[in-house]
Amino acid sequence: MSDLWGKTDVISEMAAYYLERSKVIESNIANADTPGYVPEDLRFDRCLDKESLKLKTTVPEHIQPQPCEKGKFKIVELNKISGYDRNRVNVDEELGKLAETAIMYRTLVQSLKVELAKLKISITGR
Repeated sequence: MSDLWGKTDVISEMAAYYLERSKVIESNIANADTPGYVPEDLRFDRCLDKESLKLKTTVPEHIQPQPCEKGKFKIVELNKISGYDRNRVNVDEELGKLAETAIMYRTLVQSLKVELAKLKISITGR
């Protein structure tokens, strides 16, 4: 990741996460009446590499960061109390998560627009 595109890379990665999370939450809401349905959520696992951590190892026994896939989204099942039809979807909770996700996505898109405008100004000089 270069210094020029550093912020835009992180912002676009987080925006992609919130977009995918909204799809998972919408799926939960759509299956609210499906007997036995287990709701899911999206978890964002971000692994750090040596360059981003800037760790100083003074002793050889120090733990080294492990290489792993960056920007990996993981779908996890939510273990909640079942209803009479064994459906675990709480529509009010899912709607709250969907609103939060939409707000975060819009905020990140606005931030991305600002960063791209800064780049445009630095390139064109206006």
